[in-house]
Amino acid sequence: MTISRVLIANRGEIAVRIIRACQALGIETVLAMSEVDRDSLPARLADRTICIGPASATHSYLNFKAIITAALGTDSDAVHPGYGFLAESAELAEACVAEGIKFVGPTPGQIRRMGDKLQSRALARQYGIPILPGSEKVQTFEEASAIAERIGLPVMMKASAGGGGRGMKVVTDYKDIQQMFTSASAEARAAFGDDTLYVEKFIPNARHIEVQLLGDRFGNVIHLGERDCSLQRRHQKIIEETPAPGITDALREEIRHTAVTLARNIGYENAGTVEFLVDQEVGAFYFLEMNTRIQVEHPVTESITGIDLVQEQFHIASGNALRFAQSDVNFRGHALECRITAELPNEGFRPNPGRIVEWFPPEGPNIRLDTHCYAGYNIPIFYDSMLAKLIIYGSNRAEAVDRMRRALEQFSITGVGTTLPFLRFVMGHPDFAAGNVSTHLVEDMIEQMLARGKIQ
Repeated sequence: MTISRVLIANRGEIAVRIIRACQALGIETVLAMSEVDRDSLPARLADRTICIGPASATHSYLNFKAIITAALGTDSDAVHPGYGFLAESAELAEACVAEGIKFVGPTPGQIRRMGDKLQSRALARQYGIPILPGSEKVQTFEEASAIAERIGLPVMMKASAGGGGRGMKVVTDYKDIQQMFTSASAEARAAFGDDTLYVEKFIPNARHIEVQLLGDRFGNVIHLGERDCSLQRRHQKIIEETPAPGITDALREEIRHTAVTLARNIGYENAGTVEFLVDQEVGAFYFLEMNTRIQVEHPVTESITGIDLVQEQFHIASGNALRFAQSDVNFRGHALECRITAELPNEGFRPNPGRIVEWFPPEGPNIRLDTHCYAGYNIPIFYDSMLAKLIIYGSNRAEAVDRMRRALEQFSITGVGTTLPFLRFVMGHPDFAAGNVSTHLVEDMIEQMLARGKIQ
């Protein structure tokens, strides 16, 4: 099936990204937007727009019935969900299939199996993929406490239906288990409508490494390398890079091979990412989860491979075989991505929506900016605070880090507070420059900045 018109069920920079890919492919775009996004940049760029509800995401971007109605009403051949919102909704994918609309993503069954963390852990175990010591579903804090005593502290309470850092609590003291269990359950219930938790061993000195995959309906699966996403705050990624620094080539190849093995065993279709945790103390890695969608950080992979992942999503969704064999994928240089958000680092990263007065992004060779913002844009209070993704390419890591540092210094935004000062601090930090990163490094850096009064 050829896709000639697609409904984009998202907003912000990812909507702009999808529109750009469609323009290159000659696909007509219809933007499904909320009332507050009528004057957004994606709305200006799309060929057509259709309002799917009020500002509240619950009644617009999270309303799969409204999205299906919009797709049918505009005679769209396909729906692209982007990331976030309903990107990993089996219900949306199933509704698309039922109406004869292409869902630009994996099958509903794959979304459902891999979206449930307990089920995905069981599948990984079945295929001989290492997983962290942990439990099945725990229903009471007493059960959680017993598991913690068996595998030893620290442990993490995790939402089975979770993602984005929600429904996750680290326990370092047995006396806190009841409080953390209650808090994680409530957070999971509010975020996902499902308070199912499980317990997993927590590794303090870890790297978070994920492998980008493409698969088609004919059983072909390839990887496009790995990304290091260790720099996180409250389990939310801040800076990503590829290739991952600080690991051996043997470990790198083993992680890549393991990701392909998992995807091939489930017959995975379209773009996806398998995430792993690397224990730096012993050099072992463990399966965390699989993301059945395009990732926020996909541009760094595009930078070193030259492959447009969103265009490939449409190619696969049209029923075609992969256009590349593994041997066709070449990796060149190093790429970094910084997520720039409207948040105040000196106030606990409190969101700071408002009107952007000045917007002066850096320009030059090897600089890419994925954004939906501009001078005069009013950042809504209803959605996440991401303003832009700054992507830098270098022939090696040192060159990429130096270019990113200079690009961040040149980036000027006024009218709202942003995380630019914090990102500049990170780029100048000796641990980051040396590639000595871990999932706790960002929290350490925040403490250092506050102590030195560096956050402005």
